[in-house]
Formats: sequence, C-alpha cells, structure tokens
Amino acid sequence: MIANNDHNNQLPNELSSTFKELDVFKHLRKAGITKSVGFTCAYLFQLIFCLIFENKNWYQVLQSNKANECPEKNAVYRFLNKSTFAWRRFLLFLSAHTIEKVTNLTSHDRPKVLIVDDSSYDRNRSKSVELLARCFDHASQKMRFYKGFRMLTLGWSDGATFIPVDFSLLSSKKSQINGISSKIDKRSSGYKRRVEALQTAPEQIPGMVERAMNAGIDASYVLMDSWFTYQPLVKEIKEQGLDVIGMVKNLKQRYLVNGQRVSLKELYRFAKPTDGKKDILRSIHTTQANGIPIKVVFVRNRNKKSEWLAILSTDCTLSDQEIIRIYGMRWDIEVFFKTTKSLLKLQKEFQSRSYDGLISHTTIVFARYIILSWQNRCSTDERTLGGMFYELCDEVHDLDWAVALQQLIDLLEDALKMSNKKVQKLIKSQVQQWIAGLPSYIRAYLPISVCES
Repeated sequence: MIANNDHNNQLPNELSSTFKELDVFKHLRKAGITKSVGFTCAYLFQLIFCLIFENKNWYQVLQSNKANECPEKNAVYRFLNKSTFAWRRFLLFLSAHTIEKVTNLTSHDRPKVLIVDDSSYDRNRSKSVELLARCFDHASQKMRFYKGFRMLTLGWSDGATFIPVDFSLLSSKKSQINGISSKIDKRSSGYKRRVEALQTAPEQIPGMVERAMNAGIDASYVLMDSWFTYQPLVKEIKEQGLDVIGMVKNLKQRYLVNGQRVSLKELYRFAKPTDGKKDILRSIHTTQANGIPIKVVFVRNRNKKSEWLAILSTDCTLSDQEIIRIYGMRWDIEVFFKTTKSLLKLQKEFQSRSYDGLISHTTIVFARYIILSWQNRCSTDERTLGGMFYELCDEVHDLDWAVALQQLIDLLEDALKMSNKKVQKLIKSQVQQWIAGLPSYIRAYLPISVCES
C-alpha cells in the first residue's frame, strides 16, 4: 500500500504514466476536488483507486500490518462524503479527454454513439443509507424487488472502446425508505444530485446528453433499450441534434401511416417484407404521433420464431443492416456493468451511508474503468505506438451487423427472462475478452478471479 504522501509513488509505474497522459490530477483540480490542509485530494483519490490492485477493501487495509502507513479511516470517509466536491464535473472532464484521444484513432466515417441504460445498485443489507429505496429489477430472471438504487448511466462507444460519461443513482418518491439528510447545504453539488435522484430516468436523460455534448463529446446517435424509447424522449433528443436508435415495445404509442394512427402491431402489417435477409422480416418509413419521421425494422425473435422485435431509428437514411449493426453497439454497456460489479468492486468496496459517499466511490470505480479501457485500447490498437504505426496499421475492426444480430436480437426483451444463463454466459465471455485485451502487467495487478464468480 502507499507508504508516504508522494503522489508519484502511489501507483504502479504502468498506471502512473496513464494518469499523467489522461491528466487525472488536472481534472480533479478543475472540478474543485481540492483541500487546503491535510492529505491532498490527489493522494486520497489514488489511495482508493489502488485498493483494487491490492485486492482489499478499506477495512482490510486498516487491519493489515501497513495500517500505520495509511491515513486514518475518518480522513478517507471525509473525502468521500464531502458534498461540495463536483464529482460529475470530474467524470465529464476525464471521459471527454479520454474520448478525444480515442477519437483520434477512429475514422471519421465510423459511427460514434452515446448509450443509455440502467442497472441495479444493491444495498439489500442496509437500513440507514440516505435516499435508500425499494426498487424493481426488470432485468433479473426472478423480476425481483431489492433495496438500493437504479444506476442510470450514459456511456460513449465507437464499437471498440466504451467510456462511461455520466450517471445518476436514482431513488424513488413512492418507494423511498429514507429521505434527504437535513444537514446538507442546499447550495452544494451533493444536494443537487440528491434532488435529481428523485426524478425519473426520462427526466434526467436529456440533461445527461446535453452535458455530454457541451463537454465536446463527439457522437451521432443515442442508443436505448425498450425501457426508454418513448416518443416524448425521442423527440427531445432529436431536438438536441442527435438521432435515436432503440428497441420499441408494443404499447399505446401510435404511428402515422397514410393519415391513420396505428399501433406497432398494425404497423408491422403495413411494412413491406424484405428480400435476402432471413432474420430481417420487414421495414417501413413512418412518422411518430408527435411528428418525428422514423424508420422501423422488424427482426425475428430467435427464441420465439413466431414473434418479432422492432428497432426504431430517427435516421431514415440508414439501411436495415446498418441500423441493426449500430444498435448492436448497445451491448457494450452491459459488459461495462458486469465488469464494474464483478471485477472493479462497485457496490462492495465501501459501505457508506451518505449519498455523497455512494456518488464519489461510483465515480472512482468509473475512473478505474476509463483508465483500464484506455490501456486496453493502447494494447490492442498498434497505432497508439506512434505516427509511423498510425499510418501503417489498420483501424480496429468494427462490429459486423450479422454478429450484432446474433448477439443481441435473440437475447433481448422477454428472452432476458427465459434464457438468463445464456445472457450471463455471453456477458462473461465478453468481459473475459476485455480483460484479455489489457496489457499483461495490468492483468497481473487485477483480481481476475473475482470476475469468474
């Protein structure tokens, strides 16, 4: 563990150079994450960041024979629980800077996307956690209720590298167990995030997308699953200058065809069958009831071949295959969720009761993923070695539409409930591929066995 307060000696040498390359300390200062006395924020940040490479949590470190070399427990928890630190700004600065570097390795013609999804953030053994709520896990095989939060996440991908950009730990107004602490300064960043936690996901997504665009993040599409692809949200994102590609449910939403308002099932009957692609059944150009022109592609549900799934795109110029291929990039965020929970110790490393503590630790875990993703890209893309290699080496392979169809379409919607083991096997396989792409010296530090559980 860390033996002194020297910033340069806290990280493995291989990661220290990456911290400098991605200007991590600079982004901390720009976000106002600083202290005037005591251990610096950069020191405490790296201390927590490096716990994963020791395969220990903070309690285990304090019980070890190196406890005398570390700060007191309260110093770390004060750092994590500080409500005035703008952790969202730090994550945006770091992700935008990393994405800029990744974009330099990516062809301008290659689609770059923002991906929106949520995942469970369990605190089932907790009673006094601030804003704790009773949440419903719609992605679980058992369709269970749990105590905790919904982790709404916005990420960026070019098909080869995924970078988390923003997140919100959603509580609930109706199923709330604990409320907001009365001790929090209402002018602070922490209080604003608490207020956001009581909003719905569709209310927060436009703000997330706007912040990403204002940070200079380059993307053309926003990818969403059927839980978020509702017409008002699609229209709001379209008005921000981005196109939407998402799975569509057969709900009360209506579409305009020849002056008629029709349901999704009726729209399928109007659509013309496609030729040559057996898994792509039909496609049609239509308009949402709120006036947004869209294209809907109907694909076969391989788990129930008598049924179909529908993918919506507001970019009507894309071919059927291109819509499926781009939507396939949404799977990157599922791999991200699996990696952060199984390998990077999200939810497990600190058991803070403060909402600020949950936000700060989740941000540090996301920063771990960003650092490792950049290491992964540097390891798998030879063009990062220098200008000569940049000219001589090919770009990393893009996702083929047929592969996207095979991996995604047969595993979505109700298939998630019926074949959960198959989904978990696929995600685990892709997480292992992500780990295999890391440099060997980084893999040696990580507790890889955790991911196999």
